[in-house]
Amino acid sequence: MADDHTVMRAGLVALLSAEPSLEIVGEGEDGAAAVELAARLRPDVALLDLRMPVLDGVAATVAITAACPRTRVLILTTYDTDTEIERAVEAGATGYLLKDATREQLVDAIHAASRGETVLAPRVAQQLVARMRRPARAALTARETDVLRAVADGLSNAEIGRRLFIGEATVKTHLLRIFAKLDVSDRTHAVVVAMENGLLPRGWEPRRGPR
Repeated sequence: MADDHTVMRAGLVALLSAEPSLEIVGEGEDGAAAVELAARLRPDVALLDLRMPVLDGVAATVAITAACPRTRVLILTTYDTDTEIERAVEAGATGYLLKDATREQLVDAIHAASRGETVLAPRVAQQLVARMRRPARAALTARETDVLRAVADGLSNAEIGRRLFIGEATVKTHLLRIFAKLDVSDRTHAVVVAMENGLLPRGWEPRRGPR
């Protein structure tokens, strides 16, 4: 994990160290330290603040996902503007949480991120909905429908990217927009809501693996 606020970092270490399913393997005070730690320790999840010295969270995310493809980046920040969120996801972040998250929410998000699932703080999802919702029911684009079909098939973000010949960061961006349009914060509810509202074709049957 990396956060330039010493008290915040110490609090996170204390909070997460009490969780038996998690192990903190390293901590740093800026984005450059986060990149070095990730390259050396290869963690399942890198928990990063967004605004840090030397390298910010976005630049660190780009570097970590390029050097350590199996390490998922989870942003934990106080900033919830649309621009910040989209920059982080485009950079390759798997999730975006706010620092008012509870311990349970944070732990669940870390586990979800380790599985490659996109995670959005509820308030972040609500803000995106407010910006993107149209007067009529928001329709999914053809590409968003393709992504959601692949989610229904049980594919990971990497597998979706291979199926659709797009980058994993692009998959995450599509998921973020799908979540916003459907007013959900996870993949399962996105599929359920899409089916309930006819945004996936009638008769679509989820499958467990890629074609």
